[in-house]
Parts: sequence; C-alpha cells; structure tokens
Amino acid sequence: MTISPSFGKKTSNRPDIHFDSDIVHPAHKEMIVQWTELHGLCLERLDPIAVSKLSSERLIPEIERVVNEIANEKRVQLNAREQKLLANELVNDINGLGPIQPLLDDDKITDIMVNGPYKNFIEKYGKLADSGIKFRDRRHLIAVSQRIASGVGRRVDESSPTVDARLEDGSRVNIVFPPLALDGPYLSIRKFSRRKIDFKQLVENGSCSVKVAKLLEIASRIRLNVIISGGTGSGKTTLMNAMSRLIDPGERIITVEDAAELQFQQPHVVRLETRPPSIEGNGEITQRDLVRNALRMRPDRIIIGEVRGAEAFDMLQAMNTGHDGSMSTIHANTTRDALTRIENMVQMGNFGLSAGAIRTQIVGAVDLIVQIERQRDGVRRIVQITDVSGIEGDVVTLNDVISFSMDGEGYDGKIQGHYNVSKSRPSFYESLVGYQLDKAWNNTLNE
Repeated sequence: MTISPSFGKKTSNRPDIHFDSDIVHPAHKEMIVQWTELHGLCLERLDPIAVSKLSSERLIPEIERVVNEIANEKRVQLNAREQKLLANELVNDINGLGPIQPLLDDDKITDIMVNGPYKNFIEKYGKLADSGIKFRDRRHLIAVSQRIASGVGRRVDESSPTVDARLEDGSRVNIVFPPLALDGPYLSIRKFSRRKIDFKQLVENGSCSVKVAKLLEIASRIRLNVIISGGTGSGKTTLMNAMSRLIDPGERIITVEDAAELQFQQPHVVRLETRPPSIEGNGEITQRDLVRNALRMRPDRIIIGEVRGAEAFDMLQAMNTGHDGSMSTIHANTTRDALTRIENMVQMGNFGLSAGAIRTQIVGAVDLIVQIERQRDGVRRIVQITDVSGIEGDVVTLNDVISFSMDGEGYDGKIQGHYNVSKSRPSFYESLVGYQLDKAWNNTLNE
C-alpha cells in the first residue's frame, strides 16, 4: 500500500515557528526550522485515506521511508535515529495526540499539565516535573485540543472556551481556551490507570497499613455506606476502585459520574455519565438527574463518582432507602469538613430543610468517612477512618477508628508515622455481628 501520492503541494500554509530565547538556543534555530519544514512536508505528502487504514506499527516504517525521501530531496542530513524520531512524531500527530502521546503511554505518569505550547509539566511518583515536551506552536496545541473535544462530540473554541472530555482510555481532560487562557490553550489530563488497584497494592505503595486495609475490606463486605474524602489528586477514585473489588458479583451496581473513570470488575455494572448543555444551552443532564433516575433502575448499590452539588440530597436519600453499600467521593480536608460540605450542598438545593433535619439525614445515611491525603513525600495516604456515630443536639458525633500521626521523615524523604486506633464499639457493630465479622474487626484493631 502506498501512502505517498505525487509530491508538489505548496508549503505556504506551514505554521509559523515560535522562538523563545529561554527555550530554544539560537544555535539550534536553523535545525528546528529544517525539522519543522520536514514535518510539514511529510504530512502533506501522506495520503490521509491510506494512512487511516494502517496501524501505528505498520505506519512507522512507511513514514520513515517518506522522511528519508524528502530529506534526500531537500538535502537535509538525518541519521537513522533522527529519521525514526521524526517518524514517531508524525505517527503521534496522525494517530495520537501529538507530543503528549508518549506521556499518555507512560504508566508512571499520573497527571499531564499543558500550560501553553512550550511550558508543560507532569506528575510522576507524586512529584511535579518538567515534561520535556513542547508543541510546535499555539496552532498545533489548538489542533490537538480540538481533536480531543471532537472525539467526545464536543467543541472548544473562543465562543465555548472550556470543556471537560474523556480520552479513549478513560483519562479525564479539562481544556481552557483563549480568551480565558491568557497563555493557552491549557490542557489538564488526569490519566486513567491501566493497572487494577487492590488493597495489596495500596499497602505496597505506602497508602495504608495492612491493618487499615483489613478494616476497609470488612467495611466493604458488610455494606457500609462510605464517603471517601480528600483534596484534588489525593487518590479518592483509586481507593474507591480498590474497595469496589470486594462487592459481591451478584449485585446490581449503578455508577453516576461526571467523567467515567471508575473501574469495576463485577459483571452487573450500569454506568451513567452526565451530559453538558449544548451551545444553545439545552439538553444538559446533571448528576442529580442521573441519581434520581438510578433509583428507578433497581440498584443494589449506587456509586456516585463525586458529589458536588444538590445531588448530595439524592445521595442521602438513596443511602437511607435500602441501598446499603453505596459510596461516593467528596472534596474536603478532614472527615468533619466532609460532613459540613454535604450539609452545605444539600442547602444549595433549596429543599427547605433545617440544618438539624439535614444532619439527621446525614447520620442516618453515612456510616463511614475515609480521609485520604496526598502528602509532601508524594504518597497518597489514608489519614483518617471516621465512624459517623450519631447526633447530640445539633452536633454530629464522630469517632476516629483510625488516625495517622506523623513521626518524621526518613533519609529517603518518605514520611514516617503510625496509626492511632480507637477500640470503642462502632455505631455499625450490629452489622458486623450480622455478617459474623465482629471478631475479625476486633482482632484487626488489636493487632
């Protein structure tokens, strides 16, 4: 199959090259001009129809041949390594997402942050670092951003400058365009882990101790309603995925998410995802709409990816009406703050409930709050497991079953600490007895 029709198109449409004295050394400008020109000429010579029929593996040698032909024609000297590098770059532009494609393929990278064409960062092992990649210019970044948005049937431009999207592998993407993005466009990608995380891996990663893992396993088995609380990028979804692996495969699970990223292994999972409004402002489907609809779908458990607004009231209703074992995540700094945020979000819905009535609903619905935190050593660590014990007057009483105390730092920079344990009887003790796991709970606490 030939992928290079006759050559002879004009090159006047080649994007301008941006040079920043802090980014590109003047001695390399001529080389970059030649490289960019070769890149543009190769794209023009390739037949789009033929290219679309080839896999990346078959496309690379074909493109290497085209690169070699054009380099010879233009009398540009490229060694074998440079030809392969340019070929890979072209394949990423054609079949992937340009210069960020290698970052997406690296499983060690968890976040990709594009702050315009030339300043791009990654998170790796919990630490931020320069990604080492750059786009050719702003138009190149715009093209990649619009490809991502169009892939999920959405658009992003000056009239609609923000969009949330999802890549094919499930990675979550936020795009901000000018005029909102002064140096943009900006891309923020939360990568979707290909690994199936369980509690064994969480212990190995330092996210929790064996004791904490056992307690959370028991909590999942006895169908406690759990809220996972933490800051942005703290590992809430990863922890929820780990807990979900212990759900009985015979249960009907309905998930509600803004951007689908939960990885459930059970055979009977119904996944629902919100829909933003159209350009005309019509057709929006909110999380609240989906949660209310999920209640009509005969769920055993309802899993809400993240509670952000008035759907908190519907979540409490679901947890209070026989859907034990439901779970959700929330942004908060402590377990006490998580309850306050739920209360505030219910009040945002203007349901006419008093603060006392809302707190009573919360106590009746939520059994356990798990606080996870990304600490300064880069480890996402469980720092609190709190039992929502009851209510005294207008105050919700909490009992920290487990709390993490920091002892210091090791020579490797890793935080060292220990877990404090409360051995008082939890409010869900009857459930432990009913599932015959009360002895396992007590034995774990006493280890």
